[in-house]
Amino acid sequence: MKPPVMPRRQLEFTDRQLWEKYWMVTKELLKFIKAEEIDTFLNLVDQRQQLMEMMKALPVEKQDFRHTEECAQLKEQIKPLDMQIMYKARTWLNKSRRNNTQVRAYDGIRGVTNGGYSFNRQL
Repeated sequence: MKPPVMPRRQLEFTDRQLWEKYWMVTKELLKFIKAEEIDTFLNLVDQRQQLMEMMKALPVEKQDFRHTEECAQLKEQIKPLDMQIMYKARTWLNKSRRNNTQVRAYDGIRGVTNGGYSFNRQL
C-alpha cells in the first residue's frame, strides 16, 4: 500500500510581504553584482522575477499595500538600487567581453616561425 501523498501547499504572502521581499532581494542583487558573484546574482534575478509574478498574480482586492505612501517610498528607495545594479551589470558584461576578446586574440597565435609569430588570419 502506497503512503498518502500530501498536497503541496502554496505559500501565500500579503502584498506588503512581497514588496518587502522584493526590496530585500534588490539589496542582495547589488551586493552580489559588486562582488562579481555572477551565479548568485543570476539566481537572485530569477527569485526577483518570481516575486514580481507573484505580485502581479495577487487579486486586486489583496493589493492594498502598493497604493500606500509607504509603498511609494519603498519604490523610491528601489529605483536608485536598480540603476546601480544595471550599471554594475553592464560594467561586468563589458569587462567580460573584453577579456573574452583578449583570450581569442591569444588563441589566434599558431606558433613561432623564423623568430616571429604567425597569426591566425581568421581574426
